[in-house]
Amino acid sequence: MHELPQQLANGLALGALYGLIAIGYTMVYGIVQLINFAHGEIFMIGGFGALTAYLVLPSGTTLLVAIPVMIIGGALASVGVATAAERFAYRPLRGAPRLAPLITAIGLSIVLQQLIWGFYPDAKKPRSFPEFQGESFKIFDNLYLQRADAFVLVLAPLCMLALGLFVAKSRSGRAMQATAQDPDTAKLMGINTDRIIVMAFAIGAAFAAVGAVAYGLDKGQINFEMGFILGLKAFTAAVLGGIGNIYGAMVGGVVLGLAEALSIAYIEEIPGMQQLGGGAWANVWAFVLLIVVLLVRPQGLLGERVADRA
Repeated sequence: MHELPQQLANGLALGALYGLIAIGYTMVYGIVQLINFAHGEIFMIGGFGALTAYLVLPSGTTLLVAIPVMIIGGALASVGVATAAERFAYRPLRGAPRLAPLITAIGLSIVLQQLIWGFYPDAKKPRSFPEFQGESFKIFDNLYLQRADAFVLVLAPLCMLALGLFVAKSRSGRAMQATAQDPDTAKLMGINTDRIIVMAFAIGAAFAAVGAVAYGLDKGQINFEMGFILGLKAFTAAVLGGIGNIYGAMVGGVVLGLAEALSIAYIEEIPGMQQLGGGAWANVWAFVLLIVVLLVRPQGLLGERVADRA
């Protein structure tokens, strides 16, 4: 149990990353009730956009200077692809049965993967990503914090709080709430619902790009397939917290990250469970947690923020 503080810190950092990506799912679903299964690939494109921005910087640029440029480059790539997907793939299907945009999202996910695989140099193998140099921070005796973990632990809550204030206090945020509740009435009240929906896609994509930079800084590499499993886990986090709930997405991510970190560390120590522990089973236990929460509390931990529509 002396490793528990370290495992909790690892789980919090992992959960903060899941929460950043999950906010994209919850923003889009909260407004148009669409599960955008291509969001994992939006995250992946943010990583490659950030890497491209880093590669065009002059040689010798410090990481402290490079990170803001990488976040901007990743966000531009993610937002560009997400808004194009909304305009040309999802908007024409807005009045169609819900199965049609869902299938479209899955198809778009595959297309985006193959585009990066085919056109980005050496995307078939993991690409090196700049990472923090130097030792980890020592918090106290049994707790060390990696620099990449500190980065995501600081940035994720700030992004979430900024978005929460934007939605609650700004005129555009109130327009988002109105569109989520009743898009037809919102349109009659003079709200440009198409613009609001595009804004939701853009915000979610920008958050995914921030998460991609944090992921790359932590792992030291990215690849064209990284969005698949991380996208599924982020969707799980959004459902755990309550789909459509911004704060719920982050809470769900943290719960999922803690469950994954603790299962890796401790399940194999339980007598008779040695074959069900370790990293190989981390994904399994994450989705077992989802099933349990859905059975006990289908609306998620903090409840959905989506109005029922006639």
